[in-house]
Amino acid sequence: MNGTRLNWQAVLAAMVLVAGLPFLPLTTASGGAMTAIILLLAALAIAISCLAIGRSAMIWSLAVLPHLAVYLLIGTIGETGGGAGAAFYTVLAACWLMAWRLVTLLSGDGRHRGAGLFAGQVAVPALFGIWLLIIWEAVTRGAGIPFVLLPPPSAVGARILTSVPTLMADFRQTVLKAVLIGYVLGCGAGFLVAVLADRYRFLANGLLPIGNLVSALPLIGIAPIMVIWFGFDWHSKAAVVVVMTFFPMLVNTIEGLKTAGRMERDLMSTYNAGHWQTLLKLRLPAAMPFIFNALKINSTLALIGALVAEFFGTPIVGMGFRISTEVGRMNLDMVWAEIALAALVGSLFYGAIALLERATTFWHPSYRS
Repeated sequence: MNGTRLNWQAVLAAMVLVAGLPFLPLTTASGGAMTAIILLLAALAIAISCLAIGRSAMIWSLAVLPHLAVYLLIGTIGETGGGAGAAFYTVLAACWLMAWRLVTLLSGDGRHRGAGLFAGQVAVPALFGIWLLIIWEAVTRGAGIPFVLLPPPSAVGARILTSVPTLMADFRQTVLKAVLIGYVLGCGAGFLVAVLADRYRFLANGLLPIGNLVSALPLIGIAPIMVIWFGFDWHSKAAVVVVMTFFPMLVNTIEGLKTAGRMERDLMSTYNAGHWQTLLKLRLPAAMPFIFNALKINSTLALIGALVAEFFGTPIVGMGFRISTEVGRMNLDMVWAEIALAALVGSLFYGAIALLERATTFWHPSYRS
C-alpha cells in the first residue's frame, strides 16, 4: 500500500490495543480524559510506525510517544496501588511492542542497517533496561503486590536517594577494600604462578588438579574459615576474593600461553631468543585474550565472594552486612537498593575490563570488522 509499510509489531500492537477497549477503564482511579490521551498516544505511535516517513523521524516518534503513554498510564494507578484492569495491561503490551519496534530500527532488522555504534552499544541496552523497570513498576503497582514481596523501582530509587551516605560507606568497605584488594592480589598471584608453572612444568602438573579441587569448594564453607583466620574486618573478605580469583587466572593464563603457533615459536628460535624473550614478545601477547577472559570472570566472582563473606561476620558496615540485617528488619527497599548498587558496580567493573581488553587486544581477529 502506498505511503505505508506494515510491520508485525504494529499489527500485533493494534490488535492488542483494540482487544482491550471492551475492558475499560484502565484502573479504578483513571479518568476518562486521561484514558483518551493515553489511548491516543499509543494509537499514534502504532500509526506512525506504519508510515513511510524518514527513519530519524520514526525513531524519534517511537522514542517519545509510547514512553509518554506508559508514563501517564502508570500515573493512573492510585497511591495505594492495585486496581489495574485488563485494559491497563493491553495498553502496556501495545507500548512495549512499539518499544520493540524502536529497538529493531536502532539495531537493524536484517534488511536495513542499524542506527550506528552508539545505538547498538548504548541506546538498545538502555531501552532493554528501562523497559524492565517499566514492566516491574507497572505490574507491582498495578496488581498491588505487597511491598514486602517486591517493592516497585520507584520505592527503591527513593530509598537510594535518601540513603546515599550509608550506601557510600558500604561501597567503601566492600568494594574499595575487600573486592579491589582481593582482586588485585588474587589475579596478580594467579598470573605470576602461571608464568612460573609454564617455565617449570612440575608446578602446572601439581597445581592444576588442586585448582579443580578448590574451584569445587562451596563459598559458604570457605568464608567462615577466612573470618576465623583473618578477623571480622575487610581482610577476611579480601582473602575469600583471593581464593576465588586465583585459580581462574591461573588456569586461563596457562592455557593462553599454549596458543602461540609452532611457526612463530620456531621463528623466535631462529632469532636465538631465550625463554623469557619468547614469553614477553610472543607468548604473552598471544595469551592476552585468555588473561582478559579470566579478569572479566573474576570481576563478578570477586564481588559475589565479598558479599557472601560479609554474611559470616563483619563490622557494622558493608553491602553484604546491610543486606543480611535489613532482610531481618523487613526493609526490602534498602535490600534492593544494595542489590542495585552491587549490580551497578559489577557492570561498571566488567565494562572497564572489557574496554581495557579492547584497547589492548585490538589486533585480535574478534575485533576486526
